[in-house]
Amino acid sequence: MTTALLSRRTHRTPTRPDLTVLGALSLPLARLHELCGPARHTLAMLIAAETQGPVFWIAPGWSTDTLNPDGMVALAQPNRFTFLAPRRAEDLLWTLEEVLRSGLVPLAVAELPEPPGMTAVRRLHLAAETGAAEGHGAPLGLILTPGEGGAPGIETRWHMAQSHTPAAPGWALTRRRARTLPPKDWHLTGRPGRWHLSPA
Repeated sequence: MTTALLSRRTHRTPTRPDLTVLGALSLPLARLHELCGPARHTLAMLIAAETQGPVFWIAPGWSTDTLNPDGMVALAQPNRFTFLAPRRAEDLLWTLEEVLRSGLVPLAVAELPEPPGMTAVRRLHLAAETGAAEGHGAPLGLILTPGEGGAPGIETRWHMAQSHTPAAPGWALTRRRARTLPPKDWHLTGRPGRWHLSPA
């Protein structure tokens, strides 16, 4: 007697835990997320502030723009960050993949010169899932892409831009893509420890 390879039962993907950011935004762990827009670095810092432990920040070794620890300190502690600067473009994704696969770093961020393709995104999802399966915790992967972003296959895509007024700083935040949630807009105001996120 042979065992049937196919069945009519519904197969459900195991529920992944989420990282909650600013009290309302959900980022499934062990997955890859995309941040774009002119304030994407600020959004990455806000996400880092909601995590515990080390953060690996991967940026092109040829880039002249680097994070300023004096500017970071209001959002996230700079001593949690390890900065990696690969010299070749192909090593940016390779480094991110290896960090996620290790499962030892809760948050890994990569600044990319352009959105990666579907194959690279799938590899990064698998690396994060492998890292979670190792039992060290579920890592979160972020890619920061220029312009409007557009990486295929990512779990979520977020766009953030400055929306300051003479009275107070502010940002326009948009969830542009999510597997299980519709697009949505928010307005972010306040300061560290007293952020206010309201529907736009």
